[in-house]
Amino acid sequence: MSGIRSNRIRAALITAPLVAALLGAAAPAGAATAHRAASLTCRGEGVDPGAQVRYRTEAVIHAPLRTVWEVQTDVADWPSWQPPVETAQRLDGGPLRAGSAFRWTTPVPPNPATPATELVITSTVEQLRPGSCIRWTGPAVGEGLHIDGVHVWTFTRVEDGVLVRTEETHTGPQVDADVPVATALLGRGLEAWLANLKATAEARAQHGPC
Repeated sequence: MSGIRSNRIRAALITAPLVAALLGAAAPAGAATAHRAASLTCRGEGVDPGAQVRYRTEAVIHAPLRTVWEVQTDVADWPSWQPPVETAQRLDGGPLRAGSAFRWTTPVPPNPATPATELVITSTVEQLRPGSCIRWTGPAVGEGLHIDGVHVWTFTRVEDGVLVRTEETHTGPQVDADVPVATALLGRGLEAWLANLKATAEARAQHGPC
């Protein structure tokens, strides 16, 4: 791959909430083994088994399950606690459910190969069990970048809170062209999302909604 093409991939991926919330391409802790664990599922369906780019992580959130679930599924409120999410809107009404769709955006900065642009992600909930799991799919599209993602979240009550697990896969010509970089960036994005979810849910559990 040429230097220009590599720079294009890195720059386009860096601010996408699906693939990166932090700068840098070093693999997050656990990235080397994350793909070897059994895939997460929701109602029997998991991530893309053929995807080369995949990452899985988990954390215990010290908050009631109801609070964690409400923070995660209130899509329109994502920009208030996820810095990389610029806009987020439901494309239907009511509680999040199978068949629900939502569109969210994140800015992509200018770089030597492409101008500043916006990455638009359109996600559709394929499976959902209230308080237990969510699985959504959908494309992320920006200038010079197309990713097809599958994302699974599971929520399990434990003694001191909720064990939240998440796994995501990406496919597409740009990410498949540099799997190590794309995997590392995906990992950083998921670690950041999970950390923000934990901080927000725990704060709301302690102090109530902001």
